[in-house]
Amino acid sequence: MSDDTLTRQTAGDLAALLQAREVSSVEVTQAHLDRIDAVDGAVHAFLHVSAEDALATARAVDARRAAGEHLHGLAGVPVAVKDIVVTQGMPTTAGSRILEGWIPPYDATLVARLRAAGLPILGKTNCDEFAMGSSTEHSGYGPTRNPWDLDRIPGGSGGGSAAAVAAYEAPLAIGTDTGGSIRQPAAVTGTVGVKPTYGGVSRYGLIALASSLDQAGPVTRTVLDAALLHEVIGGHDPRDSTSLPEPLPDVVRAAHAGDVRGLRIGVVRQLTGEGYQPGVRASFEAAVALLEEAGAEVVEVSCPSFEYALSAYYLILPAEASSNLARFDGMRFGLRVEPTDGPVTAERVMAATRGAGFGDEVKRRIILGTYALSAGYYDAYYGTAQKVRTLIQRDFAAAFARADVLVSPTAPTTAFRLGEKLDDPMAMYLNDVATIPANLAGIPGLSLPSGLSDDGLPVGFQVLAPARADDRLYLVGSVLEQALLERWGGPVLAAAPELEVAR
Repeated sequence: MSDDTLTRQTAGDLAALLQAREVSSVEVTQAHLDRIDAVDGAVHAFLHVSAEDALATARAVDARRAAGEHLHGLAGVPVAVKDIVVTQGMPTTAGSRILEGWIPPYDATLVARLRAAGLPILGKTNCDEFAMGSSTEHSGYGPTRNPWDLDRIPGGSGGGSAAAVAAYEAPLAIGTDTGGSIRQPAAVTGTVGVKPTYGGVSRYGLIALASSLDQAGPVTRTVLDAALLHEVIGGHDPRDSTSLPEPLPDVVRAAHAGDVRGLRIGVVRQLTGEGYQPGVRASFEAAVALLEEAGAEVVEVSCPSFEYALSAYYLILPAEASSNLARFDGMRFGLRVEPTDGPVTAERVMAATRGAGFGDEVKRRIILGTYALSAGYYDAYYGTAQKVRTLIQRDFAAAFARADVLVSPTAPTTAFRLGEKLDDPMAMYLNDVATIPANLAGIPGLSLPSGLSDDGLPVGFQVLAPARADDRLYLVGSVLEQALLERWGGPVLAAAPELEVAR
């Protein structure tokens, strides 16, 4: 089987080929490494490629399979990991110069679970610095480009993971979602991205941005692949105090269920109106019609507090980031810059290190967060934002009393051009307007491609479910995915132009 054929297989199909011994994990892994060599110079999805480590894992899986050992269903299928997730023996930078060259002494829980299941880790994917951004243009190591159009952004902050999957450099990837950083990149690259219920996947070993919002999850090319990866990384972890002490819902079974008859689907009025690109709205409405044809009952729901979600988020996140990033002080790990004039004191080393190591967006949010937490302003800003968060949670509770799942476009527009919004932070922040409410409420969300907009670029369809009901995402997502496959005659990603291969 050729490299091109292997890299275009879904993770589920690769797993079946491996289990049938029609192909080896070494062959699959090498095919993806070759694809990275061929196209990543243009895409820049990876910050670090771990070829030796990935092939060693692949060889071990092949040997165990040949010996007749019982292996995990995904054993031997390679995966890429966002560079904000710590990996023992492999560089982890969080997309920041302040951590350049840092090699963690331990694995994040989700990475340990990937290794235990036998998934070769191809390397670490690019991201906005400390996951702060909506375009992956704020990486300290340069932007990632969208495989659909190399002059456009791949979304953020996890644009590297989404671009790697969309460019066939990896069949599976791990992202993190603080305000939409899995779902929004999935939407603009034609891939599938899932933010699990807060606490459903361990945060142990994630470099914290906003501790009450961060959540890791899968990035894939199909809904079933997302469910398979979610099953590997999900579940309780005693090392994470926010980890849910209960089993993960049966997401894989839900992805196979294939029946939404009688399911109530709520269209959120506040997430479909003004500000949404006409082609995005048209694609969303067509997808809702497909679900209705499949037997679902469609109702409109109102969540009035969503109007304030963006404002609340951009007070809560910077406040938590200001606290979390205080540890990067030039004293214990990472970059250390000493002042070139005057005495070398701890305070001056800290100021010089943070000034040199952090980018503009990180500095902007630290300043905003520190101000929001300062004496005299805490109640007016951070305290009020937390009250809005409660109102948003109540809106979700009322909406889920009327509907089993909620749906909306994932992002208001398709991928914009690189540099288009760098000078306007507020315009950049508006890209997360549809995804942020789920993070504030801790509920799960899924984005899958629903077609192409009038500009020929992919559009994302978002499904939201109540906390701990992640299986509903996969049920609805798989039914819509199948209906779209029948409507379009193939996956949306097949319409992407072929990348020029390096010679």
